[in-house]
Amino acid sequence: MTLDEDDWRERAVRHSERAEPFVAGRRERRARGEKHPVDDFLFEYYGYSPARLSRWHPGAGVLLGGDASDYAALGAYTTYAAGVGADLNRLAGRREGMEWIRGLLTMTATRPARTDCFGLHEWAMVYRQPPGEVRHDWPLRLGAGGTDAVVEAHQLRCTHIDAYRFFTPPAAPLNSLTPTRATQRTLEQPGCLHANMDLYKWASKLAPYGDSDLLLDCFALARDVRELDMRAAPYDLSGLGYEPVRIETADGKAEYVRLQRAHAERAAVLRARLLADYEHVLSFG
Repeated sequence: MTLDEDDWRERAVRHSERAEPFVAGRRERRARGEKHPVDDFLFEYYGYSPARLSRWHPGAGVLLGGDASDYAALGAYTTYAAGVGADLNRLAGRREGMEWIRGLLTMTATRPARTDCFGLHEWAMVYRQPPGEVRHDWPLRLGAGGTDAVVEAHQLRCTHIDAYRFFTPPAAPLNSLTPTRATQRTLEQPGCLHANMDLYKWASKLAPYGDSDLLLDCFALARDVRELDMRAAPYDLSGLGYEPVRIETADGKAEYVRLQRAHAERAAVLRARLLADYEHVLSFG
């Protein structure tokens, strides 16, 4: 399929306009040398820049008609007889990684959502941490001793390797599981905040072959998940306008689970769409 120039340029503008609220603050803070623990995290952790998030791609098998020289100049594009499009010959080198991700998404979707972790992974990341070595430059709501006491009063049940790998050495043995990269596809489950935030990462891995609207949908979810992650964390972010989810209390646990389930429901829809997009892209490989 070839899109005429007016059509695809309009789509590109709509995409950029939708992305602008997500990226504007990041650009402004970088100019001032500031950081935000919620709004900057997705760009820093996943390494996908505001400029890349703002760029629309037509997707695998769709060509751009008219003057598409700006896309033709991009490294992952090539010029075909009917227009400019993502270079399908490059897919062969990415196929193995894409198939691994497809398997991860498929296996995650088959499992029930677990909602008994209460966001304690962030607490485990500062458990018995020496003064001055805490991950974020924000005060702990309960202080170091109070934070440690919360960890010690609970069973840690983290299933996600990319949360568990940041546990402090004293916290790691307290977890009921020992997630590794090798066991990621075995342990990943759809209630996990980090697994649902990672849908954005897996969507970004499809660029420029994937669905750009889906990428922004996954970013929007990831941003909301990160907000809950930090509201339930041991840090005091009231100065940024975030009320804590006090998971050290029964009411706080109930609030966390309610929000966790709502995010998991959104993620289930996006995971299904993402799987379909992976199948579509891999069909060209």
